[in-house]
Amino acid sequence: VTVTSDAPEGRTGAIKLHGPAAFAGMHKAGRLAAETLDMLTPHMVPGVTTAELDRLIYDFIVAGGGVPATLGYRGYTHSTCISINHVVCHGIPSEKTLKSGDIVNVDVTPIVDGWHGDSSRMYLIGDVPLKAKRLVEVTYECLMLGIEQAKPGNHMGDVANAIQRHAEKHRYGVVRDFCGHGVGRLFHDAPEVVHVGKPGTGPELKPGMIFTIEPMINIG
Repeated sequence: VTVTSDAPEGRTGAIKLHGPAAFAGMHKAGRLAAETLDMLTPHMVPGVTTAELDRLIYDFIVAGGGVPATLGYRGYTHSTCISINHVVCHGIPSEKTLKSGDIVNVDVTPIVDGWHGDSSRMYLIGDVPLKAKRLVEVTYECLMLGIEQAKPGNHMGDVANAIQRHAEKHRYGVVRDFCGHGVGRLFHDAPEVVHVGKPGTGPELKPGMIFTIEPMINIG
């Protein structure tokens, strides 16, 4: 089921179709998310704590006219999720320090004028083993292949299958417990964007949809 963007803002299970004003709002929020992740790059070094990174993110988002969506979300007390090595997602900032060889995902969602700019990025800390570096590279390739399939007339299964085929070609596993999601005025909305599937299945993609694609790929 799809509805237009003038439908109620609560989560109803229907996939919203947004207009030009929504896209402009999402571009603004997404730009602040990208700038936040760019800002972090020189700080992603051995010895920094994830709590320090969380404070940097809060200050940058607020200075940019946004509010961190995670702060206060269901009682969460941080401005980001920072996931290190074997932590798939939703890692909680703490006094834990990064060390050389870590691969780290930082997930940020600034709210700007009511729109959620949800994005994350992988960072390589110091001297990272080739095995871990290759995992990050293939995961990025999976993301790009999924995005290529995100066009009107395709189905959500086309996005999922592109990701799954590329990951499994490299003998990696696709995480099935977490997925992407619709986003906009709501932090999490329909549709669920799974990363395994068959071509031609799932909801048809239509102009106006806004959703995240978040492949999480494991070795093995």
